[in-house]
Amino acid sequence: MDYEIQCFMNYLGEAKKASQNTVLSYHSDLMKMEAYVRERGVERIDEITATVLNAYVIDLEREGMAASTISRYVASMKAFFEYLVREHKIQDDPALQLKAPKVERQLPDILTIQEMERLLDQPVSDGPKGSRDKAMLELLYATGLRVSELVHLKTGDVNLNFGWVICREKDKERMIPFGKKAGKALEQYMEKGRGAFLKKEDSDFLFLNCSGMPMSRQGFWKVLKSYALRAGIEKDITPRMFRHSCAAHMAAGGAKLQTIREILGHTDLGATQIYAGFQPGMRKEYSKAHPRG
Repeated sequence: MDYEIQCFMNYLGEAKKASQNTVLSYHSDLMKMEAYVRERGVERIDEITATVLNAYVIDLEREGMAASTISRYVASMKAFFEYLVREHKIQDDPALQLKAPKVERQLPDILTIQEMERLLDQPVSDGPKGSRDKAMLELLYATGLRVSELVHLKTGDVNLNFGWVICREKDKERMIPFGKKAGKALEQYMEKGRGAFLKKEDSDFLFLNCSGMPMSRQGFWKVLKSYALRAGIEKDITPRMFRHSCAAHMAAGGAKLQTIREILGHTDLGATQIYAGFQPGMRKEYSKAHPRG
């Protein structure tokens, strides 16, 4: 059984290009399942039945495990056994009819559109620092980028003519549109502000700190906190709240969840479902749905 699980881990990492954290999560879930079935005398992968897996899920519920955690275990098992069937390692899928407990999804904390506009209006863009901060905040809200993605952007990743930014992660990349306000802020920063941060050596990183080094996540956090305080926002604002707000405001504007998924870079639509509670061609849809499109 260990061999089949390791083959699945290799498949996730090599064929599906899953992140290391994702692979480790699947491995942990499946090893818990393996320990359970072995305690019940099941030694071979083709001996696992739907009855055994159903009993496993029921026992997890009896132990008081959170529904969200059980749902993750079920998803891991379904993906694993589907892979085994596809690779002809087993004939029948014992997890095919396996059902996860219903998970109550909470809507994420977001800023209102009015709060976001107040925040984005705080940086004074006529100086290098203000133009940089304005560009970072506008681009983060326009694209829903993770902060780690924002601070790793290179100057060549931004196309001001067409209003796209390329986000690269390992050997994957996605193109994300941004609107006119983010484009104007980026243009002003790159033309009049960025050069002031360059020291003796040039840098291809887009956003730089006062030492001419790439902006760090911690550095951006401090920038965000200072402007939130200045804007009178009492919520415990985080960079992730920007990402949630971008997605929620687009959903409220009528964007399809599939479009939001592609912009955020979610690997499956399930992760994007949390924005369904905000809902009433990508570029056209983005321009219509994003408040600053």
